[in-house]
Amino acid sequence: MSDTGFQRASSLLRRHTQDTTRPGEFTLLGRDWDLMDGVFSPTYTPVTDLFTSWLPFPDGGSFLEIGSGAGVTAVVAAQSGCARVTALDISPAAVENTRRNVVRHKVEDRVRVLESDLFDALPPEDRYDLVYWNSNFAEPPADFVNETDLHHAFFDPGYDAHRRFLKEAPGRLTPEGSLLLGFSSIGNVALLRRLAADAGLEPSMLRSEQRQLDRTVIEFQLWRLAAA
Repeated sequence: MSDTGFQRASSLLRRHTQDTTRPGEFTLLGRDWDLMDGVFSPTYTPVTDLFTSWLPFPDGGSFLEIGSGAGVTAVVAAQSGCARVTALDISPAAVENTRRNVVRHKVEDRVRVLESDLFDALPPEDRYDLVYWNSNFAEPPADFVNETDLHHAFFDPGYDAHRRFLKEAPGRLTPEGSLLLGFSSIGNVALLRRLAADAGLEPSMLRSEQRQLDRTVIEFQLWRLAAA
């Protein structure tokens, strides 16, 4: 467990819940977006901006996003040529926020939004050319419990969600599909590698970039997970 990672994520969570100037709209990637209370805000960290810009959206193909939040990545995927996009989130507020931005940007014909704990809401036969999760990579102490839906955006107690994602996600790919994970240097990279190996996967860094945030240098990382 990384004290720096847990502390950093805890500070960011407090900012989400205590910032009285948090707007109901924001601008990102040259677009305007709705932002609801209780939903992860892409304005406090560059993670959504970076990963959405880096993703190799399959033109004419299908895209599945775990943890859609405000819906930025799902909308951009549809606007970037994906013919079929599914956006999942465990938070009802995030699901509604994603739907609002899907309608706002007029991509309802290509984007389906579902409330789901990882893959639970998907039909068994659903397969995608690209499966992506900007994960809750902060590892909390052993006795930590996610008390609200918003906590799930930051913390993964025991890395149970990562373990399950690594086990189940390959079964959601088309034969030539790709599995990508948004992560960070404040996450437990060593544990991620062990869990990936247990699932028969080999992680490789697709792209990374360092940013200094509140006197902490963080490396944002996009990992590709392929069969070992």
